[in-house]
Amino acid sequence: MIWLRSILYWLAVPVVTPIFCVIAILILPLPPVLRYRIIRGWSWIMLKWLKFTCGLTYRVEGVENLPAAPAVVMCKHQSAWETLALQHVFPPQVWVLKKELLKLPIFGWGLATLSPIAIDRSNRAEAQKQLIAQGKDRLAKGFWIVIFPEGTRVPSGGYKPYKQGGARLAVDLEVPIVPVALNSGEFWPKNSFLKWPGEITMVIGKPIEPAGRSPQELTQEVETWIENEIQRFGGVGPCYSPKK
Repeated sequence: MIWLRSILYWLAVPVVTPIFCVIAILILPLPPVLRYRIIRGWSWIMLKWLKFTCGLTYRVEGVENLPAAPAVVMCKHQSAWETLALQHVFPPQVWVLKKELLKLPIFGWGLATLSPIAIDRSNRAEAQKQLIAQGKDRLAKGFWIVIFPEGTRVPSGGYKPYKQGGARLAVDLEVPIVPVALNSGEFWPKNSFLKWPGEITMVIGKPIEPAGRSPQELTQEVETWIENEIQRFGGVGPCYSPKK
């Protein structure tokens, strides 16, 4: 049954995605935030389809912690699920991603219309300059900035040291950091075809102000909060695998 339900979910991806990629290109003349609100309809459809086909839902704690103005979101990254859900939990946002992704046919073109912060990770010094310059531009346009501080998806129960790029960005742009913990990998594992039924938990922490603090201090606080929070509510999904 898990296989059948997962197949039904994936069948929608090649049908829905090209449609929204074309829409994204057609609405390029519209203001960036309006474009975003239209295109995120793709993730709304996929989340509803995920619930219908795979029985996978989610709940969110801490919505009241969201500040009124745009901020830097530093989110745990276990699955592709959060790339869908974040769009509906948070205000209009942009993600920090590899520049190479924008070169992908159709998908990359559509992604480019969402005003992402695309950086060249092969040159760390240049990447940080790009991050700051593009970050200022996106905040001015009313976007929040989403960063996955681990840099890649980490299986549930696993650990990877957090990078300081998000904290540096918050310090340079003088905006708070909003930490986000989740256990999506316990139901939708990294690189897995299968999607398991259940309820994913996402928890939004209180904003962390960067004034007078170093990127290292901020990153450590974010990492400690997220990892401790996951210990509180995680470990309940069928795909949970504690680190050895």
